[in-house]
Amino acid sequence: MEGAIDARLLITLGGILFSVAGAAAVGKMQIKVILEQLADIESRLRVIDQRVDQTEITSQRVDVLSAMMSPAEREKGTREIERVKANLDHALAEITHLKKIHNGSHIATRSLD
Repeated sequence: MEGAIDARLLITLGGILFSVAGAAAVGKMQIKVILEQLADIESRLRVIDQRVDQTEITSQRVDVLSAMMSPAEREKGTREIERVKANLDHALAEITHLKKIHNGSHIATRSLD
């Protein structure tokens, strides 16, 4: 019976086809579950990424504020303010002196027309 197709061969081929179809269905279901899990993980990762971004922004702001409030910067600002105050005091003293020496009269000037 070589080359002949008998019932055992058909049953064997049917079993193999059934096994392959079952394996394909199981594989398809597992792929679907894996894709759903991947989508869930991706959404969680996006949330974590946003939190990290917010943390980095907050950290940068804190760094800027700490640099602004550092003792060296505060000392530099204080020196600048003292310099401005000294210049202001000197200018006010000069203005007061000029007011005292001004006699209130003005010499008539000729127009250049």
